[in-house]
Amino acid sequence: MKTSTHEATITDVRADAFSIPTDFPEADGTFAWHASTLVVVEVDAGGMTGIGYTYSDASIVGLVRGALADAVLHHDAWDIQALWTGMQTRVRNLGREGMAATAISAIDCALWDLKAKLLDRPLVLSLGAARESIPIYGSGGFTTYTDAQLSEQLGAWVAEDGCRWVKMKIGTAPERDPERVRRAREAIGESGLFVDANGAFSEKQALHFAAIFAECGVEWFEEPVSSDDLAGLSSLRKTVPAAMEVAAGEYGYTLDYFRRMLDARAVDVLQADASRCGGITGFLQAAALCDAYHIPLSAHCAPALHLHVACAAPRLRHQEWFHDHVRIEAMLFDGAPRPVDGAISPDLTRPGCGLEFRRADAQPYAVR
Repeated sequence: MKTSTHEATITDVRADAFSIPTDFPEADGTFAWHASTLVVVEVDAGGMTGIGYTYSDASIVGLVRGALADAVLHHDAWDIQALWTGMQTRVRNLGREGMAATAISAIDCALWDLKAKLLDRPLVLSLGAARESIPIYGSGGFTTYTDAQLSEQLGAWVAEDGCRWVKMKIGTAPERDPERVRRAREAIGESGLFVDANGAFSEKQALHFAAIFAECGVEWFEEPVSSDDLAGLSSLRKTVPAAMEVAAGEYGYTLDYFRRMLDARAVDVLQADASRCGGITGFLQAAALCDAYHIPLSAHCAPALHLHVACAAPRLRHQEWFHDHVRIEAMLFDGAPRPVDGAISPDLTRPGCGLEFRRADAQPYAVR
């Protein structure tokens, strides 16, 4: 049965990578970087172009243009679930996780944007809105920052953007983290304070620091141990101070991973990232799973990409307002959201995801 009122055969799939330097060296508890790679995908059908993207490695451009394009070209753009399944099947022998998942995610987001544009509707209305806006939490506070930079960034998110919560990185130099957390608390007053170790600690280290951070009112401890250590996360969830939530999931690429995490009772809040977990389709699956398990969901990074689907997801608590991605999306996309009183809202006058890629502005960062 056709769901469309006009022909919408996919005629082209394009992908390009752009490496955008950070505005200052950045690091977390397990990694340091000086640039972020944005991979933009465009899909054509019915006289419209859908846009999707991911933050990954430039090497996935070949996968998008090759095997994954073959899985969607000349098919009906309305059949998103069938196309998503076809892409998953196409990478079976490559492995569904990691870079293959990010490539599929970018194409899937472009397909949903395309569908909404063909309907001439904002994506959130095509998905079915659950809310008009989503709260954001400021995210950065990198371990490369001086104490002054840390205080300035976190304080501005509260004072200027109205964020109810902010998050900082920890774990590079654990002996300094208690003082850094105290400075963060001074900078943000009574606003919520989150910390993210990116899996840098052992279980006993994490428990030790959780007790110290609790004295500064830290209410969210993200990846205190590796997100692959579900037993460790589950144990910490039971033993950290009662007012402190354990969060993880940003490295989930498949629904099976999220199910295992929730089965293990490893988190108080599940994080999912549409640029990694299979796009809009994968994020909606993660949202349904959270609803079934009665666990809150938080959208990880890429706020412009998540805006519409986050407004449609049940149990969505908030969206990460990640410094790198906010800066890149404002630089390179018309229609990127701006916070008002600590929340972002879809522009219902723009069809699709509401974004227009400024290719000329991106060209200086193109990966050749």
